[in-house]
Amino acid sequence: MNLSHLLRTNSDHPDFRILVKSLDEELADLYGEKQMFYNQFNSLSAIQHVVVYYNGTNPVGCGAIKKFDDDSVEVKRMFVIQEYRNKGIAHSILQELERWAKELGYKDCILETGDKQPFAVHLYQKAGYTFIPNYGQYHDDTGSICMKKKIQP
Repeated sequence: MNLSHLLRTNSDHPDFRILVKSLDEELADLYGEKQMFYNQFNSLSAIQHVVVYYNGTNPVGCGAIKKFDDDSVEVKRMFVIQEYRNKGIAHSILQELERWAKELGYKDCILETGDKQPFAVHLYQKAGYTFIPNYGQYHDDTGSICMKKKIQP
């Protein structure tokens, strides 16, 4: 029997680090040199809220949340290995991150994705995220797409 499950952990978990390495390689292929700009905002140091999705014992997807402000967390490092995409795994990871954010008392989830990731934009829209003006370091970046979802009143 091949049971799938989610694990709550932190950024030190070796399976998360392996998945993020694959994510970074994919993003470098998509965005080329521009990815170097984004890399500076994707440090793994001290991310305390990470979810890893397992298919049996194989880690196949991940995501994280990181405090943005007193009311909001930022969804970071969402990734599913290519052959496991379109199976609802990313949605499961996102739902678990939202549950965790609620448990921690946050009201909103925000995120940034790129214009070369239409499937990611579709996932977030389907999950109830709406477009917002680009925030923070993404403010003037025309390739960034920022989104937000209210997770509790």
